[in-house]
Amino acid sequence: MQKSDRHQIILEEVQLHNRVLLTDLANILNVSMDTVRRDIKELDELSKLRKVHGGAISNGFNTYSDRSKEIFEQDSKVKIARKGISLLQNGDVVMISGGSTNLELAKLIPRKMDLTFFTPSLPMAVELLNNMSNHHEVYLIGGKLSKESQLVTGGVSINSLTDITVDICFLGTGYLDYEKGITETDWEIAQMKKAMINSSKRLIALTISKKLNTVNRYKICEINTLNDLVTELDPDAEILKPYKSNGVNLV
Repeated sequence: MQKSDRHQIILEEVQLHNRVLLTDLANILNVSMDTVRRDIKELDELSKLRKVHGGAISNGFNTYSDRSKEIFEQDSKVKIARKGISLLQNGDVVMISGGSTNLELAKLIPRKMDLTFFTPSLPMAVELLNNMSNHHEVYLIGGKLSKESQLVTGGVSINSLTDITVDICFLGTGYLDYEKGITETDWEIAQMKKAMINSSKRLIALTISKKLNTVNRYKICEINTLNDLVTELDPDAEILKPYKSNGVNLV
């Protein structure tokens, strides 16, 4: 495989999942870890992505601080966010993680709605504050902050969630599969997301369809734990049928 082709595949994976691991890229490309490291280093130097420990993250990841950065599949994510807004009711207590689609939802939340938000995501907390009205309250869950994901993880944050019961959880997801469930690249983030689910009455995933039928290392939950799956597609789309068969409501 030519270097240019490898670079294109790497950029597609990073844009789709926001964060990718060197080991996963090496398997996808069928090349050595050293080759992937060199490719990531070159792409970082070209400002195509950001090299981090063990992998890479997209330039659009955590874009709350720089609105000029391009967001991958933004039109689709805005469409999904608008669908997600329709699932909110006045007075809801909402748990919401990070992720570019969830951030689009935060930008669109009606200011007139009376809502309370809990989030372990620093970018999400900032976005919610930027769009906050007198009817909104925002609580940032404390704990150890991951440098790459800017998401709080660890025992302190997980324990604090045992005292919370929310109406809705909007869970940012990188990998969804109707057989393998919802998975993650990072063990600590997976544990945090499990705690978020356990604190919630209703679990909703907002995701572009390109993430469907993808799997990674650490399981968060079975797919039938998910109450609602919101994509840019029509709910009758063929790719969504296995999810409906597993009891997931399609929006």
